[in-house]
Amino acid sequence: MAGTKSRLGQIPRAVWVLGFVSLLMDVSSEMIHSRLPLFMVTTLGVSTFAIGLIEGLVESTALRGGAGISDTGISGFLAGHNRRVGVHEEIET
Repeated sequence: MAGTKSRLGQIPRAVWVLGFVSLLMDVSSEMIHSRLPLFMVTTLGVSTFAIGLIEGLVESTALRGGAGISDTGISGFLAGHNRRVGVHEEIET
C-alpha cells in the first residue's frame, strides 16, 4: 500500500479538483434528469403524451452509453429488414 500512496501523491492537485467537480456535475445532472418530467407536468402544464414524445426523441438521438442513432438506428433498420425465419436475436445496448 505504500507504493499506492506515493503514486496518488504524484497526481497534481488540479487533477483532483477537476475530478471532484466532474463528479458533482454528474450527480447534479442525474438529479435534474429524474425530476424534469415532473416539473414539466406540474409547473409548465405539459401533457404526459408530450413528455413521452420528448423522452422518445431523446432516447433515439442521444448518445447514451455510446449507443445513439448511429448504433441503435442502423441496427434497428437492419433487424427490421432481415426477413429470414428464425434469425431474430435481441441486441443489447
